[in-house]
Amino acid sequence: MNILLLGSGGREHALAWKIAASPHCSGLWIAPGNPGTAQLGTNLPLGVNDFPALRQACIEQQIDMVVVGPEDPLVNGIYDFFKADEATSHIIVVGPSRAAAQLEGSKFFSKQFMHRHGIPTASYASFTAENYEEGRKYISNHPLPVVIKADGLAAGKGVVVAATHEEALRAYEQMIKEEQFGAAGNTVVVESFLTGIEVSVFVLTDGESYQIIGHAKDYKRVGEGDTGPNTGGMGCISPVPFVDDAFMQKVTERIIEPTIAGIRAEELVYKGFIFFGLMNVGGEPWVIEYNCRMGDPETEIVMPLLQTDLVALLAAMDNGTLGDANISFYDKKGATIVAVSEGYPGNYPKNRVITGLDTIAAGGDTLVFQAGTTNKGEAIVTSGGRVLAVTAFGDTLTSAVQHARTTLDRIHFEGMYFRSDIGYEFPDQK
Repeated sequence: MNILLLGSGGREHALAWKIAASPHCSGLWIAPGNPGTAQLGTNLPLGVNDFPALRQACIEQQIDMVVVGPEDPLVNGIYDFFKADEATSHIIVVGPSRAAAQLEGSKFFSKQFMHRHGIPTASYASFTAENYEEGRKYISNHPLPVVIKADGLAAGKGVVVAATHEEALRAYEQMIKEEQFGAAGNTVVVESFLTGIEVSVFVLTDGESYQIIGHAKDYKRVGEGDTGPNTGGMGCISPVPFVDDAFMQKVTERIIEPTIAGIRAEELVYKGFIFFGLMNVGGEPWVIEYNCRMGDPETEIVMPLLQTDLVALLAAMDNGTLGDANISFYDKKGATIVAVSEGYPGNYPKNRVITGLDTIAAGGDTLVFQAGTTNKGEAIVTSGGRVLAVTAFGDTLTSAVQHARTTLDRIHFEGMYFRSDIGYEFPDQK
């Protein structure tokens, strides 16, 4: 099977690594990819939203399956584009239709969906420029902290957890009046704050049946001990100690199955991944958000822990046999630590030479996934805020974290920073 993977980050490097390991993959192309994915397949200098160019590449390379990494192409309707074209309608597209991708593309849509299907989520209200003053009054009287969310995609920056009413009102004004996030902020969702521990659960579905393919806990804040500004993710662990059989049964019965039933009832075309962003509130799971693709850096730990062949699962998703698939996982503890550029998540320098990558042996209990990297001559240099992720495994969570840190000590670029305390809340997991 010839496969085209869309994206260029750590998530895509991990997906490429997993796909390339499958005996069902006869050829792998990545658009646009990075230096890490180039070691596993052929990079194509094409943008993930350049649908006509991607269509042409699929025809030329006789692509059988397109795996969509990031959210933008899904929300922009790449599934519909390929299926509407006679030349590409036969290609398996791993991702939801444009309508179904609104579960991620519109926070208001997703909240309405959860409300319609009785899925536990925080209480909310939504406002636009037309009822702007009503929103100000609502926020001014809302218990603190309060969550202000731009409705659409905002590159992970459209959520503010406000500790004061002044901060909340300022965020609200910036989104609607000042158009901070453009059209993504035309509608603003105001949510109650949930107190607990976050966890992400990942599912593959064909819109009828599903399989849970992993879970992880992400660490969003840049500083040790969860301090400082939010980032795209500084690391993660899996399996998460509090995610036991009882908790997963609640997640399955109260969240996953009602979501799949809702997708079916609303006749949404959905063949791909669902990322359930959850909050464990006193042992009870609540939905914070849906994403319509795999997460980053969670993919960098979920894929290596998934023992089952990913391409075989994706084929089963397409041919209606997903419900019969056998899912197995490696019995290891894993930790992923992300190395970021100096200044991230604010402004950061680029083109800093990365050394030490060639000293890390491929395979074994350590994997290095490249994210914000590019080639400059014969060197690999930094090109993004999150530069690379090291995933390591051990018999205990503590040993996995230590293994990842030891590996990172062998990699260097000027201004490199990483959190050394990933998994710090679980010190008894020796």
